[in-house]
Amino acid sequence: MFNLLHNDLIILLTSIGGILILARIFSELGKKIKMPIVMGEILLGIVLGPTIFGAISPYWSAALLPKVGAAKIAMEGITNIAVVMLLFVAGMGAQLQVMLKQGKAGAYTSFTSMLIPFVLGFIAVWFFPHFFTFAPDRKLAYALFFGIAMAVSALPVITRILMELNLFKTKVGMIIISAAIFDDLTGWILFSFVLSIMGEHSDVSNIWFTVGMILGFGFFMLTIGRYFINKTLQWIQQKPAWAGGVLTIALGLCFLGAAFTEYIGLHAILGAFIMGIAFGDSVHLQEKEREIIHQFVTNVFAPLFFVSIGLKVNFIDNFDLPLVMLVFFLAVGCKVFGGYLGAYLGGLTKREALAVGFGLNARGAMEIILGTIALNVGLIDAKMFVALVVMALITSMISGPLMKKFLD
Repeated sequence: MFNLLHNDLIILLTSIGGILILARIFSELGKKIKMPIVMGEILLGIVLGPTIFGAISPYWSAALLPKVGAAKIAMEGITNIAVVMLLFVAGMGAQLQVMLKQGKAGAYTSFTSMLIPFVLGFIAVWFFPHFFTFAPDRKLAYALFFGIAMAVSALPVITRILMELNLFKTKVGMIIISAAIFDDLTGWILFSFVLSIMGEHSDVSNIWFTVGMILGFGFFMLTIGRYFINKTLQWIQQKPAWAGGVLTIALGLCFLGAAFTEYIGLHAILGAFIMGIAFGDSVHLQEKEREIIHQFVTNVFAPLFFVSIGLKVNFIDNFDLPLVMLVFFLAVGCKVFGGYLGAYLGGLTKREALAVGFGLNARGAMEIILGTIALNVGLIDAKMFVALVVMALITSMISGPLMKKFLD
């Protein structure tokens, strides 16, 4: 049993304080060269982790960023909470009514941009396993995971890019957003099932029980649950003494939803994501309150998580150029083609359809979270993790300029 002793607490608090301040500095410096904020935070982790600081001074690295003991366990607990909160915020941005209003073009794009990358990613692992590294008994789980990794988009990143390009309220922008919502929701549900079949008790009856429970939970939260959230928020808005109560209720529901899906054998992120959708869809959630929740999570907890990514592995030792290129070109080709095909079949011009494909190609934080969880449970190795992080960062950086090129 571990106890957080005097020295452990000093190390933990010093690590958190130092990471938060340095992450902001790195992010601000990165913004000057048009680098995504998340990339600055990951670069800080790479500098502080085994890639640079740990290689130069292993003693001080281990002292300031412990890899064993109570301080490490406490930091892991904080980063797990950060992931849950990040998915809750992502869910808040996934407004289902937007997806349902896009008609044929939105439906086709959502379907093909998810199905084509997923199928091609699965086929790549299943029929060409020598390009990948996985345990023999985990071929199915690995293939399913890789298909999901090729299919997901990063809704927060895509939303920001569309706003910067003044495309958010356009036809193309709404189709991209609706497809990203569908892809992320489907992807996280599938990924949770992949994690469940890796468990020790993953027999058929348990899986079907889990399917029934999550469908019931999702239906309840998006109907009855959303009704009660609406009423609660309406009541809070009428009580000036409850200033700040919205943040309290939001995070309370986030953690309860996460606890429920973790209890039924799915990852906590799925419960947080679904709860975020139900909460963010409320007509009584004011924009300033939405912004407070977003700023609190993205400026306090998100840096701790994204910096921890660089602390996990040595990015130089585990940088496998052929694997990085394979993952990158497969991810881009599958996603862009999937988005393009659906948009074109839905009635958009070829250039508009290509813009949709490249818009959905931004993977950002969602891909990195996906890879981190897969690494933590032992599904992928460090080389695949590095390849996914590199792919996520590059696709997020090229998405905006390529969309602009095809829409000019």
